[in-house]
Amino acid sequence: MQGGKIIFLNGTSSSGKTTLAYELQEQLPALYLHMALDQFRDGMPDKYRGLNAPAGSLGAEGLNVVPVVDAHGRHTAVEFGAIGKQMLGGMRRAIATMVNSGTNVIIDDIILEPEFLDDYLEAFAGFYVLFVGVQCPREVLSTRENARPGRFPGTAVGHFEVCHAHDLYDVRVDTSKDLPPVCARQVIEFMNTQTPQAFTTLSQQKRANCP
Repeated sequence: MQGGKIIFLNGTSSSGKTTLAYELQEQLPALYLHMALDQFRDGMPDKYRGLNAPAGSLGAEGLNVVPVVDAHGRHTAVEFGAIGKQMLGGMRRAIATMVNSGTNVIIDDIILEPEFLDDYLEAFAGFYVLFVGVQCPREVLSTRENARPGRFPGTAVGHFEVCHAHDLYDVRVDTSKDLPPVCARQVIEFMNTQTPQAFTTLSQQKRANCP
């Protein structure tokens, strides 16, 4: 495998990804750079960050927060338009370039659409990728979200099913049961004793499903 290593933390908003990333940085002996979706999102101009923005507007073409009603009740969804998806593709390839140069990276992201995972699989082909599912129950997510300023109620629950739809990880951690230092040790224990296979398996499944 080429370049640096990737620890990919995937989980809903308020699942504890960022806290876990910081804890991993403290415990790992090597330097790992923390790269979060939020960092790239916050770099977008406000006009491309919509709140239920109408179709065709800049907000809808960038990142749009929209209300949703489904079987789980009222919640909030995050939708990326063409410009937002272009930014995400650039983010993934920027990370790949850093890893290819030898930099170790902890990714802190939410797989909101199946095509996002497919793009990661393409961008990270040939790299060491430890895929970590950061999970906790819906009720815990809602409690955490309500306690955080600037969060839209229902966003975390809205991510819950799509985020983990692929249902395959090297390591799963439950942040409702274990504190961040314990979750970090679980990830590092895997790194020290096993070889990641999730991204390889997902890539094989993708190729098998291609016509």
